[in-house]
Amino acid sequence: MSDKLSNPAPLGLMGFGMTTVLLNLHNAGFFGNDIMILAMGIFYGGMAQVIAGVMEFRKGNTFGTTAFTSYGLFWLSLVFIFLGGRFGWYDFDPVFLGWYLFMWGLFTFWMWFGTWGTNRSLQFVFASLTVLFWLLALEHWFRMPEWFGRMTGFEGIICGFSAIYLAAAEVLNEKFGKTVLPTGPRN
Repeated sequence: MSDKLSNPAPLGLMGFGMTTVLLNLHNAGFFGNDIMILAMGIFYGGMAQVIAGVMEFRKGNTFGTTAFTSYGLFWLSLVFIFLGGRFGWYDFDPVFLGWYLFMWGLFTFWMWFGTWGTNRSLQFVFASLTVLFWLLALEHWFRMPEWFGRMTGFEGIICGFSAIYLAAAEVLNEKFGKTVLPTGPRN
């Protein structure tokens, strides 16, 4: 057996990206918020990212550990919030949900600084996620019109697909030992 550890980032990025696309297809108005989104939020967006974060810990990557574990727990908590509202476990306050989303945007903004010196694709994922969280916060704070929510959904779809692209690039570029999908130069 080799002591070389695999790269857990594609697992975390794909879990994040696919779950983000599904949720934002709902936000853009294409589908309801149904069990597929909730299941992805628990298992692929949530658990897979926590696993990727633990694997990043084993590799000594503080940024990867913090990002993947945190966003995995974000998905698990978001599903819990959705279920709580659906089953009437509490009075759902959209304004307070706006603060929840704002805080995740603030976390993401600070994590974005950690992407400096990495490839442009990772920088774009974190920048677009910061924008997504803050647009969602504005939507909840000010009860924005339907078009604003749909526009926010499209921004989220772009964010999610950017993470899917980066995951695919990391797998294929490593597998073939050359740049199959470019990720942009490091700055």
